[in-house]
Amino acid sequence: MSGMTLPALPEESFQRVLCVVAHPDDMEYGTSAAVARWTARGIEVGYLLLTRGEAGMPNPPEETARLRVAEQRDACAAVGVERLTVLEHPDGVLVYGLDLRRDISREIRRFKPDVVLGCGFDVETPYGFDQADHRAAGLATLDAIRDAGNRWVFPEQIDDEGLAPHSARWYLVPGLAGSGATHGVDVTGEPLRRGIASLEAHAAYLAALPDHPAPADFIPQFAAMSGKDLGVAHAVLFRAHDLQAPPAFPDADQE
Repeated sequence: MSGMTLPALPEESFQRVLCVVAHPDDMEYGTSAAVARWTARGIEVGYLLLTRGEAGMPNPPEETARLRVAEQRDACAAVGVERLTVLEHPDGVLVYGLDLRRDISREIRRFKPDVVLGCGFDVETPYGFDQADHRAAGLATLDAIRDAGNRWVFPEQIDDEGLAPHSARWYLVPGLAGSGATHGVDVTGEPLRRGIASLEAHAAYLAALPDHPAPADFIPQFAAMSGKDLGVAHAVLFRAHDLQAPPAFPDADQE
């Protein structure tokens, strides 16, 4: 992909996007700028937080949970997200398994998104080893997308809760410049400003992190790096998978 410009996501076909992350603030390290663009275009975006982030500050856990969820509501308001669902899986020790898949599947069946945005689940990232909750959330989200479309997986949600199977078309994972991203979203201007404001809404959390830089000092830098891959001033990049596309098999003549 060296020297090539990435294509834009086909967001003109998006109607609902469900973003599944482990903690309050996970969406706000750049990705929320894309959300601001989507909501401004009339796309409905929902957030599903798997924990309340109670292990992320030195305060007592219940106090931290209340504070961080309140800050997340303010962060959502900054980018036009009205649907926020917060589960109470334990922060810091999030467990990949059927319980987590079941809860994510339920929200997919409730919200009926055509796009699900999840966390990456690689152990190593360009910034070092990823946090365990992120990896558990990312893998559970990937599996729950398929679970939600299968009538015989978690059938009690259908038989007892009145939900219906639902198959999302797109699966997105945040990407980085030069690290396998396939598509991008132009967030130049107002979307970037609102994305920065969404991270600033986590003021108490950021204040508890030693030497954390101001959002306005680093979010634009990363967005500018990504913008080069999209041919714009500022961008957010993704690895995008069309789950309804036919599988691509190698051409026997090219082997």
